[in-house]
Amino acid sequence: MDPILVISGVGLVVCGLARLAQHVWKLRGYDSTHHVRDNPRLRTLAESKNGEDYVRGITRLTLQHAYEAARVAEEAKRQLKQAKDDRKRARCRESRLSGEVWRAKRRHQTIQAECGASQVGVLWHGRTESRPRRLDEAQRKIDRLQEELREARQNSKEIVKRVKAAEAMVDKTAREAAESERAAKEAQEGAKECLKKGLQPVVIPTADEIAAAKARVQYERGRFHFAVAGVAGSGKSSFVNAIRGVGSQHQDAAKIGVVETTVKTGRYPDPNPDLPFVWYDIPGAGTLSQPDWLYFNTQGLFVFDCVVVLFDTRFTQTDIAILTNCRRFQIPTYIVRSKADIHIHNIMCPDGYDSDPDNATVRESLFPGARGRFIAATRENVKENLTKADLPDQRVYMVSNRMLLSMVKGHPLRSPHKIIDEGKLIEDIVNDAYTHRCGARANDDNCST
Repeated sequence: MDPILVISGVGLVVCGLARLAQHVWKLRGYDSTHHVRDNPRLRTLAESKNGEDYVRGITRLTLQHAYEAARVAEEAKRQLKQAKDDRKRARCRESRLSGEVWRAKRRHQTIQAECGASQVGVLWHGRTESRPRRLDEAQRKIDRLQEELREARQNSKEIVKRVKAAEAMVDKTAREAAESERAAKEAQEGAKECLKKGLQPVVIPTADEIAAAKARVQYERGRFHFAVAGVAGSGKSSFVNAIRGVGSQHQDAAKIGVVETTVKTGRYPDPNPDLPFVWYDIPGAGTLSQPDWLYFNTQGLFVFDCVVVLFDTRFTQTDIAILTNCRRFQIPTYIVRSKADIHIHNIMCPDGYDSDPDNATVRESLFPGARGRFIAATRENVKENLTKADLPDQRVYMVSNRMLLSMVKGHPLRSPHKIIDEGKLIEDIVNDAYTHRCGARANDDNCST
């Protein structure tokens, strides 16, 4: 997987920030090849620890760029004033030199006239001098002054160009300063609005963080790494056990409990030697130790080959954030709703469900309707949330961990009519993993059916 340097935290903070980013990149000349930490916008966001830090950081950053744009505009005005002053001085010098050239030519003409009248020396201010010598000196002075005048005129032309360039720069920087100030105000208001809505900072992992995350999860080339993620209490540990065909009492089983028991990522290779899968039980989001907005990055979900987004009762903003980030990283995802059997039973209760063995017939008659309502409600809820988040629609798999465990282990099914998506999930995971792996190794000859 080729990592990209652009992922979001819990929710995409697009309220004004996209325009700010475009303006900042244009103003500062950033290139996409620059490292994340060289980009002050991304670095500020990555250093945010909470929503308040984020708003302060964005405010500070946008104001800095607004001040910088204003400073550049003021500097452009100063340079324009300097250029105009230089132009004025150049014109004065050009005028003075023009006068001196005119006077030197008149003197040369006078000496020429005197030379035409006589070729002998005359008394000139008490000294006898040769008129031809005086004529040569006058000509040299004319030549020198004319050269100085040409340089002065050339200098004036260059200064005029500087003035025009300075005037254009003043206009340009004034527009950029106004745009920067407007972008700053929009970004500040957008950041505050996003914070009110519960959206949080965009945090982008560096190349070093990606490498460290791979080392932490013991990422192995040649294996397919599945992360099972979601909010606390959604049944991730039970799902990891079931999908691997391991009972809760097995020595290699992930620890399960009523409350969130996973405090650090658990690594569980698939016991089936034909499946080069490694399953990871990711600590739940939404706990005090796992803030929603940092969940994707702190758990290093960006290094996995596939992410299973598991939810129980409702599809949350955390689940949406995981899917959004996975899409940016081009990581395949599966949306899975766990505890399907429990939810169906809960739907049946108001309709007269009774656990008494004598009422088995009633239970069986209620099951199809409750099952249908559960499936329809789940699909509608997920689709609605995906649409609101501008994410493409994708399948949601509804599973019972007990049914999933039985199917993985190959046990006879006592109630095959209660299967929902367990078999399809297993089939899709195996097929998609194989396709992904073969695609990554398209240049090798090691991928065969």
